[in-house]
Amino acid sequence: MNVEPRILDEAEYDGWDRFVASCPTGSVYICTKYLDVLARMTECRFRVLALIANGKYVGGVALFERSTRWGWILEPRLLLQYNGFVLADSESKYPSQRASNTIKIIDEVAAYIESQAYAKTLLKCRWPFVDVRAFLQRGWQAIPSYTYMVPLSDLERQWDLVDRNLKRLIRRSENEGLSVSVDEDFESFYRLHEETHYRKGAPIYLPRNKFSDYFKELHGQGIAKLFHARLPDGKSIAAQLVLAGDHPVCETVSACADGQYLKTGANAFLRWKAFEHLAALGYTHNDLTDASLNSVTRFKSQFGGDLRLCFVLSYPSTRRYRWGSRLTAPVRALRRR
Repeated sequence: MNVEPRILDEAEYDGWDRFVASCPTGSVYICTKYLDVLARMTECRFRVLALIANGKYVGGVALFERSTRWGWILEPRLLLQYNGFVLADSESKYPSQRASNTIKIIDEVAAYIESQAYAKTLLKCRWPFVDVRAFLQRGWQAIPSYTYMVPLSDLERQWDLVDRNLKRLIRRSENEGLSVSVDEDFESFYRLHEETHYRKGAPIYLPRNKFSDYFKELHGQGIAKLFHARLPDGKSIAAQLVLAGDHPVCETVSACADGQYLKTGANAFLRWKAFEHLAALGYTHNDLTDASLNSVTRFKSQFGGDLRLCFVLSYPSTRRYRWGSRLTAPVRALRRR
């Protein structure tokens, strides 16, 4: 298979987005409509490297780049959970040929990224891309990462897998008059987002004005959805932001809650009702984002989702970046405190 690597022009972005939506390894995070908004809100830039064979896209990567004093950096960030490799399903029926085609595509992507001499390079690839041998052979490192993905195609079956205590909380919330809204109430969401930050030390994803603009633009494109669990008087006591583009997997980006109502079961109620809403829209899975071992991950696991392996691929950083990071680490730690 002859593969041509090429940086796409803006006029080709719609075709790329359709390709990403058709790939199991694709994600709304790799679509240009999303990246354009995020890049403007974070003062970054993005380019799309596509691999073309016989006039069709067969793979590629969206290069979301941030400028630093040490040079350009390629890595995931808040609101960009995946920035990794996209691979089309091979048309060959032979496993050996599929593997050969995949390795050739990966080599082209890796060679281009290496040629850019990024100060730091991290690619987080979503499941089901797990064959990282070609990267390892080129001197990259592969670090395992995990996430929970909840199937949405058969919620009746999924309900049978939900933890009994969560079922009890969801039913109790319904009986006590909680309701779920899908709306544009960003102010209530940000109030809870900020409160969760102060209560748990969770990060603020963007400053208020930037975050508001981010949501409004993506909501206007039908990508961002805000879910609220509300008391009978209309007050929002839990909220979550979901990215739902053309890819069949939607992404839960941020979840937050009012500390006074954590024992009501509003969080579990909101998650389940969001599953119902997203399933009705035709999405096949909801990626709950990350499965590090902590109390939040335990809560996610109780919905009976599938634990999926992802890989974070890293290429050696430049010496300038390594030394600069060591010198500025104490300052960054002080700022976080």
